[in-house]
Amino acid sequence: MIPLAAFEKIIDDSGVAPRIEAILPIGVRARQLTVRTLLAGMCLTQADGRPAHLTRVHQALTALPEPDQRRLGVIADWTHGPHQLTYRQTERTFGLVAGALAEDEPGGLPSGPLQGICDDLLEASVPEKFKDASRSLAVDWTDLESFSRPPRHGTTDCADPEAWWGHRKNNLLRSQDELFYGYYLSAGVMMPEENGPAVPELARRATVSSPRHDPVRAFVPVLTALPGQGIPLGDILDDSGYAHRDADAWALPPARSSSRTCTRTTAAPRAPATAPSSPTGTCTARAPPAR
Repeated sequence: MIPLAAFEKIIDDSGVAPRIEAILPIGVRARQLTVRTLLAGMCLTQADGRPAHLTRVHQALTALPEPDQRRLGVIADWTHGPHQLTYRQTERTFGLVAGALAEDEPGGLPSGPLQGICDDLLEASVPEKFKDASRSLAVDWTDLESFSRPPRHGTTDCADPEAWWGHRKNNLLRSQDELFYGYYLSAGVMMPEENGPAVPELARRATVSSPRHDPVRAFVPVLTALPGQGIPLGDILDDSGYAHRDADAWALPPARSSSRTCTRTTAAPRAPATAPSSPTGTCTARAPPAR
């Protein structure tokens, strides 16, 4: 299990906790649960393999040794003695954070501030000695089911209205895709440069989008923002699912960010490809012209 100190360092290095605290409403009485402690509890929950339930976050924090609970504010001195954090307080802080980072009109994509928070947390998780080890990324998306039950037939009313129906591969003999209700999780993972030394496969960027949106087009702005954040883009390795997209949506935007988009064929195409692909990987976009 990853130690608490490692998560605290990532949260502090990212600088996201003070930024979130600054946009939260100020109440009459100070909140016992800070954003920094909430994020630490969320990290502990996922590292321990627990379901991503808010109740599990509360359990992870209240199960810490007493010195850590006092240091993080999970146990606080109140007028009538020590007070341990309640689930209602956890729910309150989480609700404030979610509301502050959400779009005014939910549309199935993360807001700019929320995506920025996720980017900074992931970047802070990359050890300093590996930040410049490679500029190349391997990208892909996968299905992520929602906690909510799907809406009843003919309605859109459910506990998670931003989720939607998507398609995923199944392990059955039939070739049809399987329907699921949830999101697409896209991620870019560090990989070695061509003929370069091995590097750890660390996640550099990720995003979540509703199946109402094309996951490829949803992930492009996250990748093309990297050069502006001081992180050069090299080769982007993807599978044939990306090569079937039109160049204006996938291949050309990364190319304008000084990268090449390379494709590996992993399955038989279902539609005519808009660019060549081969098992050895060929570029689907020309490099930007020299200035």
